Formats: sequence, C-alpha cells, structure tokens
Amino acid sequence: MNDPDKITWPNGNGAGDYLPELPWTYGEFTASGNAAAADVTGGLANLKFIAAALRRRSRFWCITAVVGLIAGCGIYFKSPPGYQASTTVWLVPGPYENVNTATNNDQAMAQTRTVAGLAVQELGLQESAATFLATYKVVPVTERVINITASAHSRLQALADAGAVATAFLKFRANEIQAQQGAVQASLDQQTKQAQQHLGSINAQIKQLQGQATSSAQQAQLKNLQNEQIQAENIVYQSGQAAFNYQVSSGAATDAAIKGSYVLDAPVLLVHSRLKPLVFDAGVGFVGGLFLGLIIVMVGALSSDRLRRRDDVAQALGAPVRLSVRTTGGRRWRPVRGGSASRAADVRQVAALLRRSMTESSRGPAGLAVVPVDDPDVPAEALVSLAASYAKDGKQVVVADLCAGTPAARLLGTTDPGIHAVSVHDVRLVLAVPERDDRMPVGPLDRGQAMAQRPDFTRAVADACAAANALLTLVTVDPALGGDHLATWATDAIAVVTAGESSGEKIHGVAEIIRLSGTRLVSAVLLGADDTDESLGTIPMRETVFGG
Repeated sequence: MNDPDKITWPNGNGAGDYLPELPWTYGEFTASGNAAAADVTGGLANLKFIAAALRRRSRFWCITAVVGLIAGCGIYFKSPPGYQASTTVWLVPGPYENVNTATNNDQAMAQTRTVAGLAVQELGLQESAATFLATYKVVPVTERVINITASAHSRLQALADAGAVATAFLKFRANEIQAQQGAVQASLDQQTKQAQQHLGSINAQIKQLQGQATSSAQQAQLKNLQNEQIQAENIVYQSGQAAFNYQVSSGAATDAAIKGSYVLDAPVLLVHSRLKPLVFDAGVGFVGGLFLGLIIVMVGALSSDRLRRRDDVAQALGAPVRLSVRTTGGRRWRPVRGGSASRAADVRQVAALLRRSMTESSRGPAGLAVVPVDDPDVPAEALVSLAASYAKDGKQVVVADLCAGTPAARLLGTTDPGIHAVSVHDVRLVLAVPERDDRMPVGPLDRGQAMAQRPDFTRAVADACAAANALLTLVTVDPALGGDHLATWATDAIAVVTAGESSGEKIHGVAEIIRLSGTRLVSAVLLGADDTDESLGTIPMRETVFGG
C-alpha cells in the first residue's frame, strides 16, 4: 500500500508520478487574513473559458438553433409569400397638369385610400381600404407610364387586385380631371352672367333717362351711360367668347386625357422563386436561435458562481485536487465521449487514487471516508470497485453507505438497513446501512462511549470491523447537521466534486465540516473536468507566521 504522505502531480489523468510532500503541515502555517474564506469564484473569463462553456453546452445551443430553424419554417408555412401580379397604365396628362410633376401626382393619387376603397368595392371584398392599400404598390416607369403591382395569397386574386386598382385609379383620375374642367367652366360662365347683369342694369338706366324731359344734364348722363353700355357689351361678348372657347378647347383636352389613358398591359403574374423565401425565413430563424443559445450560455457561464477549474476547487477545499476525470454523475444528460468504457476507466482511476490514499492502522482496519459534494453515483461506483479490489486480495472489507438513497448499497444489491453479507465480482463484502431516519449514525471508531452503551447498529458495525482489514465509508455532510459523526467512521477523507455543480461557498463549507469533525481531508477528486483546464489543483502558498 502506498504512502499516503505522497501526492501525485495533479495532471488530470489520475496516473501522475509521485512527488515528495511539501515540508509543512496544516498547523505550521497560517494564511494572511483569512485564506480559507478567500475568493474562490474562479479564474479569468478569457476566450478559453468562454469556448469551454460553449463546448460543454453545445447540445443546448444546437437545440436552440434547431428550434429557431423550425420556427422560421413555421412562420413561412403559416404566412407563405403571396403571388404578385403586375399591370402598366398609359396616362395622357390633363389640361391642368404640369408635365414635370404629373408622374409623382399620379403615383400619389393611385396610392390613396380613396382609390383603394374604389378597388375594394369593385372586388366585393370585406377588408378595409387601408388594409387593401398595403397589398399593392405603384411605381412610375416613365413620364406617361406607371406600374401597379398587387400581392395576394392566390394567383387569381393577385390578377384581380392589380386590374381593379388600375381601373379604380383611371376612374378616380377621370373624375378629378372632369371636376377641374367643370370648376373652371363654371367660373367663366359666372363671369359672363355677371357681365350680362351689369349690361342689363345699364340698359335699364338708359331707358329710364330716355323717358325724362330733355335737358343738358339729362343728355350728359345719357351719353355716359351709353359709353358704359358699349363697354359692358364688349365685356359680355368677350366673357361669352372665352367661356365658349374654353368649353371647346378644354373639353377636347379633357376627353383626350380621359379616353387616352388606359391599361397598357393586362395584369400578368410575376414569377418568383418559392424556395428563396423559405430559405431566408429558415436561415433567419436558425441564426437567431443559434445566437440566442450562445448568448444564454455565455451569460450563464459569466454569471455562474459554480467552480470548474482544479485550482479553484483546491482553493475552496484547502486540499489538493490529485485527480480529475471527464466522467460526471448519473444525473447528467450529456454522455461522456467514449461511453460506458470511458466511464469505467475513470471509475477505476478514482478507485486507484482512493486505494493509494488509505493508511494501515495498528488499532483497527484501514479506514477511508469518501465524501461526495455533489452527485454520489461515481463516488459510490469507485468505492465499490475499491472494496472489490481489496476483497480480491483476500482481505475482509466493510462498506458503510451513509448517503441518502444508499447508492453504494444499491450497487451491492440491497438497501435494507442493517449489516449484510453481500457478493460482488465473485468476492464477499460486509455492507452496513443505517436506519433511514438516522442521519448521523455513530461509527465503530467512537471511543468516547463504552461499547455496551452504543446503539445496536454501531455495535454491529464494530463487530464486523473486528476481523476486517478495511472500512470504506460513503458519506455526505449537511451544514444544517454538521459532521461530528464523520470522525467515528474514518480518520481520513477524500472529497469528490463535480465540475460546475457547486459554488465555492458550498465546497468550502463541506471542507470545513470535515475538518471540524476531526477528520483529515487528504485530497479531492474532480469529476467532469474540462480538457482546457490547465491549472494544477494545488493549494496556493501561504505566508509563514513564526512564533515567539
């Protein structure tokens, strides 16, 4: 059996060469300040740290990417891209339009709710004009040609919408041109009417003067009225002529603008790839899901207080991490690369370290307590493997399972409380399982109480250990209860920590409970270690305090 005062270089492979123990003990040095409560939150959050976190949770962000891809496809199939139909309209400028601005005016006119409402009425749709307006667009092609493109969920509807918009626009434009022509014509007719009324007033005044007695004043006034009469007649003639000429000229221009404007090309479907929108939606969903997953993983890694590095775990425990393996506990859903063969090899490495850590004792069986800080499955497997190895060497071994759920006892085939003779790998062991409500069972190493006064379970374990060569204990500690019973089962303990499962505060608390019980914390094993972890898992140098 190896000297327990030698440690292996914590290179993570569990095999390392032996190095001499550093020439001090825990009692010879003290930390400056409070080293035990030092910051154990982890190493620097560099690119390797982020890359390791992303690699650990690769399945998570792959799932979010796939979910995003499915969501993008779902959006496409729920709201597939519609069909588009296009038509062109030839326009002749009206008599009041400026050729330089007519194109923009026609475009704006076609994209009004009024035109959209006329198209909705023609199509017999139940939607609002504003909703329909969003389904088509108008683009000027030249000064006299505009293009109307309508979108719909069916081919026929797209063709009908484009034609209806073109027809509604031409109708609205014709009404506007006629309204403008009628307004100007009415203004000219009103001017002619006012001139005729003025002439009639002058004629009435002349007739009244002619019926009066002749005098020089009457003749002068009559002469002035006759001059005004001639001017009024000229105005009436000119106004009438202007109104007539406008009616002739503007009517022809208005007719030309209305009748000369028509649908140049009948609506036709635009051919677009149906695959391109699907690829686009799926790609956006995939990238969005991937980005969201990566952000969640990175933020979680940066904000987590759970320890992963060997150095961080060693600092929190105040004990070296002599072995780290990639295997994790049974609760992890992510399998270890290499499957069960890799897990079995890692369990054997942990069992080998446990065996090297055991010490012979002249006062009783060699004892060792394995304290899982997190998941007890791998520690239980390693403990059973160590017990079988000892038994194959012809030694008597007692295995005590003090954990909730009795994982080691389950591996040995029985979880009933009491002392049992069990068989594993063709060797026989003694299994000790306390009562389920006994959360702090006293072990056989309790020398502060006479054997006759000890509980039945303790006496039974002591009897089993009387002829045993080794006592292997799997035990967890609870901060609420303490760990005073731990020293009655073993003088040495090894903590087993799962990377990323516990905070530095919890790990440090477990170590303190072990030490306060009077049990020596020899070292630790780190499960689920990252391949990128280059730390050594050693305890930092402490300041020497010289007495006297």
